[in-house]
Amino acid sequence: MSAPEELRYTEEHEWVATRPGGVVRVGITEYAQDQLGDVVFVDLPEAGTAVAAGDSFGEVESTKSVSELFAPLDGEIVAVNDAVSQSPELINSDPYGEGWLIEIRLGDSASAESLLEAEAYQALISGE
Repeated sequence: MSAPEELRYTEEHEWVATRPGGVVRVGITEYAQDQLGDVVFVDLPEAGTAVAAGDSFGEVESTKSVSELFAPLDGEIVAVNDAVSQSPELINSDPYGEGWLIEIRLGDSASAESLLEAEAYQALISGE
């Protein structure tokens, strides 16, 4: 399973990409989408929603199960990927690209540094 070096990761199998202006893009990892199977539905919040690290912000439904999505960091959702709502299979086909879920404007832009680096995430998934 790939875990791109430039991203940060959570123990809940989400990735975080730093974007300009104190914003991060969030999605689920290749490992997570593989465990879920074919994604058939995604429930995401609206832009403008405040989130706190660890809080549920939506769900991903697959042919196997329904899984909650958890905010990796504190902030405000500033963008939602409508493409995955229309075509949830993007999460399976391109989890690190077109299958992204939300963008969050962080209250503390340095907070992303607290998340797992790729090497630590690889160790996590290889131990499961």
